[in-house]
Amino acid sequence: MDEMLTTRQVAKYLNVNEKMIYSLIAEKGLPASKVTGKWLFPLELVRQWVENGTRNFPEQAKLPPYHGLVLISGANDLLLDTLICTFNLKHSEHMALFGLTGSMGGLKALRKNQCHIAGCRSADEHSNTGFPFMDKEIVQAMAVVNLCHREQGLIIQKDNPLGISSVKDLSRKDLTMVNRRLGTGSRQLLDRELKRFDIDGESINGYENCVSRHMDAGLAILNGKAHAAPGIRSVANLLGLDFISLYWERFDLFVNKDSFFDQGVQLFLSMLKGKVIQRTADELGGYDLSMTGKMVYPETGNDDEQ
Repeated sequence: MDEMLTTRQVAKYLNVNEKMIYSLIAEKGLPASKVTGKWLFPLELVRQWVENGTRNFPEQAKLPPYHGLVLISGANDLLLDTLICTFNLKHSEHMALFGLTGSMGGLKALRKNQCHIAGCRSADEHSNTGFPFMDKEIVQAMAVVNLCHREQGLIIQKDNPLGISSVKDLSRKDLTMVNRRLGTGSRQLLDRELKRFDIDGESINGYENCVSRHMDAGLAILNGKAHAAPGIRSVANLLGLDFISLYWERFDLFVNKDSFFDQGVQLFLSMLKGKVIQRTADELGGYDLSMTGKMVYPETGNDDEQ
């Protein structure tokens, strides 16, 4: 288990006042978890958070010359899963491999030249431009192509037998939730919503019970192990569960600029304008593909360009 820091220790580590730590949790996504009424900070995730905010990041070793493997890391998504499977079936001389690391881990892997593509949540409230959760200089070192907009919220039991209507209900004693792991966009956004309602995560049954994937969260609801979980509508629809919408978020593919024109990377990006992703989005629901395949950064002024 990663070393855990107290509020005082993480303040010393970051060289800031202890009071500033609470603002960093709420406003800057500092990885934190509340246990028995006290905040704890996984040191490895805090290091990742610092690295992802670092400007003038030192140059890392380059990826080896392209030899048929497209390495993808970051947050998971059902559309992304479908594209990876389709790519591997369609292009026998290439293979796409995915490492589940969460949005934060995906950016770290990309900056360390450990992958070609990182799938990351970039903005919420259906924002079409900008990267409000990332440092501008970090984005400038990458090419960014939109995968989709997707609907985030709470996955709940079919027919909502407990009458859950909002995040506020998670504090009810008759409810049990399952959470997403630190470093994921869903966890960060849930914590932001809890703070908005002045709800202490420790007061929620199951808050510390964390899973890695959206599908794992949905299966916990389907199997009756929990009543609610943060997740995406497409998973709820696929499993026949109900869903409470909270917001739309933009999900982008961050691409290593040095590898952008590698054959396998271009073949993968070309599928963003294909029939498979459109058909899958239509079947699952909870997706908007109006920007899919658009170069978000650098801006080209042409929505049809990759």
